[in-house]
Amino acid sequence: MIPVYTYALEPVAVMGLGRSGLAAARALMAGGARVMAWDDNADRRAAAADAGIPVVDLADAGTDWTGVRVVAWSPGIPHSFPSVHPVAERARAAGAALVCDIELLVGAQPCSFYIGVTGTNGKSTTTSLIGHILRAAGQAPQVGGNLGTSALDLETVDAFGTYVLELSSYQLELTPSLVCDVAVLLNITPDHLDRHGGMEGYIAAKRRIFDGVVPPRTVCIGLDDTVCRNMHAEMTRYGSRSLIPFATGRAVPGGVSAKDGVLIDDTEGKGQRVLDLNGLTALSGEHNWQNAAAAYAACRARGVGSEVIAEALKTFPGLPHRHETVATIDGVLFINDSKATNAEAAEKAIVCHEDIYWIVGGLPKEGGIASLTPHFDRIVHAYLIGAAAKDFSVVLDAEEVPFSLCGTLEAAVDLAFQHALEDEEEDPVILLSPACASFDQFPNFEARGEAFKALVADLAAEVAVSDDDPDRDDSDAGSDPADDEVDS
Repeated sequence: MIPVYTYALEPVAVMGLGRSGLAAARALMAGGARVMAWDDNADRRAAAADAGIPVVDLADAGTDWTGVRVVAWSPGIPHSFPSVHPVAERARAAGAALVCDIELLVGAQPCSFYIGVTGTNGKSTTTSLIGHILRAAGQAPQVGGNLGTSALDLETVDAFGTYVLELSSYQLELTPSLVCDVAVLLNITPDHLDRHGGMEGYIAAKRRIFDGVVPPRTVCIGLDDTVCRNMHAEMTRYGSRSLIPFATGRAVPGGVSAKDGVLIDDTEGKGQRVLDLNGLTALSGEHNWQNAAAAYAACRARGVGSEVIAEALKTFPGLPHRHETVATIDGVLFINDSKATNAEAAEKAIVCHEDIYWIVGGLPKEGGIASLTPHFDRIVHAYLIGAAAKDFSVVLDAEEVPFSLCGTLEAAVDLAFQHALEDEEEDPVILLSPACASFDQFPNFEARGEAFKALVADLAAEVAVSDDDPDRDDSDAGSDPADDEVDS
């Protein structure tokens, strides 16, 4: 934990008592602040109170806001769009600023080196990859933020130490003092539009990562989408920043490219071939080539040599829940891509396979799965779960993709495995890539992914027992285990 002394002896409000909110409350109390914490969820309030955190109803008219300068606001709680939260109204009326845990970290560790990573897709892989490379280079970075460990649960580093932070759009709009020494923007496609009042607000939130980034600090920006290309062109015209562009679709003069999976460093105009990424399982696919190019650019900006980066890329293990190989059972490959919470992310996994039994659904994002129709020829059968199931079935039916309305993940896994065994596809893959948020049935995408892996483990155990049984009767093999499944 990193104590926050900035508000010692002052009253500080904490809104939201999830992972980052609890960390903020503990760090503020360790620094001497007088914390008033609240969460709309009664169970979270009770858990915080049991942990010794003072719980105060921040929306109550009788709560005294005198002297409160800031509210440590959990980024997952909407404060402006789609509607203004009552506590946000009270805070603004009292003149208190809404900030997140990243802002508190910056105040507590102002002299550290910050590498910030944002983008619609690929943030977690790129952030983890940068941390992996820096560790291979003999550094001891602290890696977290939106990924894994909350910012204030990281360890304190010295003036030469590095924080590598995954930054969501929700966090960026609540972090006014952040100045990244290396700012990485991977890509921007429509996402979270309800939280930002539309695409313009979403772009503005992402763009926040560049604020205050002046020479000799560095911007690493992707050129594979129109929004980011326009930002790069604007920054090039003004010439006020050190820029390292990167792309996968083409060579990048003065930058880093990964066209056809071959990593090329042209930052010094030499077109140096660094590494062929083809064959690196954890970095397969064009989306991961972009992640690798971005991580390479960021680590070169941190002073790591190209040979060290190349060797580190070869040993990167990948991320849980992001195109994660779970098991192969009777020739059927199971892939956990639970982190694919929108269609763009799901596309990255889908294009890696040909014979897909696709588990999809959850709490839908704007646009649904319509953008994935060019890849539907890869789908043998789709298994629909969660709140999006019926809407997604309309899209699949129109494109003549066979599907089953399964409802739950357990039903989907069972039926997909049955179909994969019955069919004669060459390389059957059961792919959990939901293209949806998880909150209708799971607390987060990690829980959804872990549930998938547990179900696959159960299947593996069942198959192992059956294979070991010399008296096994296979006469009913292939019968439908769920009579209430609706197939199309």
